[in-house]
Amino acid sequence: MSVTAPTKLLPEVEAFLSQSPYPCFVGGQNFPAASGDTIATIDPGSGDQIAEIHDLSADEVDRAVEIAAGAFPAWSALSQKDRGAILMRLADAVEQHKPVIAQIEALDAGKIEAQAQGDVQNLVDTLRYFVKLAGNVETREKIDAPGFDAWKYRQPWGACAFIFPWNFPFLLIGWGISPALAAGNTVVIKPAEDTSLSAIYLARLAKEVGVPDGVINVITGSGARAGAALSNNSQIKRMSFTGSPEVGRMVGEACGRNLVPVKLELGGKGAAVVFDDVDVAETAEKLVNAITFHSGQVCCDATRWLVQDTIYDEFVQECTTRMKKLRVGHPLDPASDMGPVVNAKQCSRVLGYLEKGQSGGAECLCGGDEAEVEGFTGHYIKPTLLAGSLDNVAAQDEIFGPVAYLTKFASEDQAIEMVNDTDYGLANSVWTEDDKRAARVAEAMVAGNSWINAHNVFAQGVPYGGVNKSGMGGGVLSPETLMDYYRSTSVVRPLG
Repeated sequence: MSVTAPTKLLPEVEAFLSQSPYPCFVGGQNFPAASGDTIATIDPGSGDQIAEIHDLSADEVDRAVEIAAGAFPAWSALSQKDRGAILMRLADAVEQHKPVIAQIEALDAGKIEAQAQGDVQNLVDTLRYFVKLAGNVETREKIDAPGFDAWKYRQPWGACAFIFPWNFPFLLIGWGISPALAAGNTVVIKPAEDTSLSAIYLARLAKEVGVPDGVINVITGSGARAGAALSNNSQIKRMSFTGSPEVGRMVGEACGRNLVPVKLELGGKGAAVVFDDVDVAETAEKLVNAITFHSGQVCCDATRWLVQDTIYDEFVQECTTRMKKLRVGHPLDPASDMGPVVNAKQCSRVLGYLEKGQSGGAECLCGGDEAEVEGFTGHYIKPTLLAGSLDNVAAQDEIFGPVAYLTKFASEDQAIEMVNDTDYGLANSVWTEDDKRAARVAEAMVAGNSWINAHNVFAQGVPYGGVNKSGMGGGVLSPETLMDYYRSTSVVRPLG
């Protein structure tokens, strides 16, 4: 299929795209929808169709889970050393194919190509991290119980299901399946229908490097059909969903009926609290970079900027100047600073919030409408700053676009109150040179994650997750995440 792009595609990418329509990949082989139904995949940068994916029925999703469950005994029976060696080969292969996967991801998700390469490397690093971590897990742990010989025995659960969103397709696959696979579980991956191509590529690559058939399975299709069937399947042993709170509730309800443990990583409306002792120019640059990274389609982004009144005007000037200099363009154009949003629906959603926000009294400081990119009719929006009262809809709802909302505060207590005036609880940041104040405010903000003088920080070993409307069931990227994918059996023998 012909693809319009400002740079020449790699031969491997062209070869991969020529294979459309793509069947799913289950049990180590192509797994097409019997109906032949497909869903179009669109390049958000050009508006062109680049591929088609198969749209599975509920029965076919159930069959994929059966295959994953059937592969579990042999995979879990491998020694940790042997299983780790296989996963390390997969990590090495992904790293070797990074330029190819990154171009596929850039076309499919609208990511700046350099950022897509970072996402691919993130999966590599995450997989290696959890393989190493799993190698140090004691599957038998002695329990001190006077009068008894007792211990805890850990073993993997079985077939685990994952539903991923469209904003970080490849990176989030790494965060999700790496601990599950390292612990000895098999996985069924349901990527978003807008961004399924990199998941299919990964499953095929896993087959090439010797991952046993049925260990990594990718099913594609609509959320209403394939996604719902997966979350309603009673054979899965654990479920992980990343996406909106609205869909998260439905997934949680389905898993609750089947008594399947579920991890929900949902949305956010994060705040950045900027005190007047900061380097204004440096802080403005970092926050502008954060809100424009992947066009603001980041659930943990700082979308509410609370700025101390004594530096507010200076801060606004720095931010607007920087935003106006950013170049919006096709994700495969090396000169682009920011690409498109993922599809026409999301573009309309963001523009709708900009209109509602201004109708509700917000002031538009810069941006506020679509961006024109010469030669392309994709879904581009100008980086935007709104300002006003926090009771505005644009300050309350998750917009998921390159939009920040500014307001003033006078005191530390007022800032904390404003931060916590939301139903969400994913990630916030505090910006100050006062270490004691930074720690005090970071601990007072109600969220799963608080960052100091930075935003969007993901360190291996540090738990990341949400509270309230932002999620439940644990986080990612930490030893605690790995332990989620072991179930425990207590063994007790009376003495004497």
